[in-house]
Amino acid sequence: MSRTRTAILAALALVAGASGTAVAAVAPEPGIAAVPCTVDYKVQNQWDTGFTTAVTVTNNGAAKSSWAVKWSYAGNQKVTSGWNAKISQSGTAVTAANESYNGSLASGGSVSFGFNASYSGTNALPTTFTLDGVTCNVDDGSGGGGGTDPDPSGKVDNPYAGAKVYVNPEWSAKAAAETGGSRVASQPTGVWLDRIAAINGVGGGMGLRAHLDAALAQKGSSEEVVQLVVYDLPGRDCAALASNGELGPTEIDKYKTQFIDPIAAILADSKYASLRIVTTIEIDSLPNLVTNTGSRATATPACDTMLANGNYVKGVGYALNKLGAIPNVYNYLDAGHHGWIGWDDNFAPSATLFKQAATSEGATVGDVHGFITNTANYSALKENNFTINDSVNGTSVRQSKWVDWNRYVDELSFAQAFRAQLVSVGFGSGIGMLIDTSRNGWGGTARPTGPGATTSVDTYVNGGRYDRRIHVGNWCNQSGAGLGERPQAAPATGIDAYVWMKPPGESDGSSSAIANDEGKGFDRMCDPTYTGNARNGNSMSGALPNAPLSGHWFSAQFQELMKNAYPAL
Repeated sequence: MSRTRTAILAALALVAGASGTAVAAVAPEPGIAAVPCTVDYKVQNQWDTGFTTAVTVTNNGAAKSSWAVKWSYAGNQKVTSGWNAKISQSGTAVTAANESYNGSLASGGSVSFGFNASYSGTNALPTTFTLDGVTCNVDDGSGGGGGTDPDPSGKVDNPYAGAKVYVNPEWSAKAAAETGGSRVASQPTGVWLDRIAAINGVGGGMGLRAHLDAALAQKGSSEEVVQLVVYDLPGRDCAALASNGELGPTEIDKYKTQFIDPIAAILADSKYASLRIVTTIEIDSLPNLVTNTGSRATATPACDTMLANGNYVKGVGYALNKLGAIPNVYNYLDAGHHGWIGWDDNFAPSATLFKQAATSEGATVGDVHGFITNTANYSALKENNFTINDSVNGTSVRQSKWVDWNRYVDELSFAQAFRAQLVSVGFGSGIGMLIDTSRNGWGGTARPTGPGATTSVDTYVNGGRYDRRIHVGNWCNQSGAGLGERPQAAPATGIDAYVWMKPPGESDGSSSAIANDEGKGFDRMCDPTYTGNARNGNSMSGALPNAPLSGHWFSAQFQELMKNAYPAL
């Protein structure tokens, strides 16, 4: 159970103590000044020697251009790492000051940061917080997962908090064999179950049980997350050929009985009950039904077929139902990315369709622990050189060719906003988001150091954007891409983790047609000479040459990802 301290009024005494009783916020009586600031300090996960905490600060006073939050510990707690704040500690006193990108704190505005810390003995909650020297609170409470009651299924609020994440030894060996690859070979990546044969292992490789056994060995006495990508819907990836699957559009029964049921049986084995198993459910499937069907210029006959027969919705619902019933499985449903779902026409309809799928085939919204964005994609995590609210000479950034009327310019803002939309249509208020940062770093010499020229809205956006793709719709083996933020738990409000769900160095698709028995076609978007289609604004593909089949090791891409990593290796 997570432990919470919520700031209310500086004059309130401790009322919850160690009882674990949640305390509701109290409004000031008429004539009593409003609390100048509130601090929500949540211990999201705690183990024998450490803990992970998320902190949200709300400023009820005058707007600030910089800020610093301070508190002291009663015990021997030591902050070991943090994010979204510059955290320092002297003895028991801790100071968390703003980073360069989040110093602005409006009146009534909030800012969030987090950290990991060590301790021994008792991890007593801090009793006093100050914001720029002004006391915020002395109130105490507790609750599960972000201030809500504990999940009755026994699931934790954030499976990544306080846990190690499984390092796939097969991927790790390939990475380590590359020149310079040892720098990232110990990073955790997703295990892709992209065909029925993958359950037992392909070509002598590890199957699902072998991966779970290896995860148990890595786990030791700690908590351990295993990340699986469940990816074999009938008629899979109706708008792309490189990632087509083995099952035809009507083979929903085969999907259920030969793919999902065997996976569920293995995951339900009591041998693996101590693992936290995170599943990414069927990437790219449901978003295709929103954007690539009907009268849209981007529509394809294959997507129209899958919308009409309902097998994407049925397959996703069945997977959520069967896997969600297992107590230690955490389902995260794929939600595309900002350059796909961020437009007005796509945003709300996508959330509605996801709700439909999550309540089909016996599934409920309770079977969805969260959502994942940017899986196997390249959208920048955070664009710092421009915002959606900027304008140049009276022209909105939304009107630039790159943004093209989208509501979002990066994945973090999209994921946080889409989370709120998902809650509004009926998903649980405790859902968390994952963002795949495996290939969205966009570092190297091409990374802009500041905003673009204000000659026009296009020079402003193009000169400042980190994402250097030719078009936001480009998705295959992108030239210039780099490794992104390293996997980490609870990096921002509403985000359960940054993850490397797509293993860096595994191809998105072949640059030319390659005969294979994996059901994978040739998509011109993976051909560097292709001049594009409606889905990428008839732009060049931006793909690297000489790529192998999707999922196969692509050494040249791995080297480019390391070279352009941001943060740099």
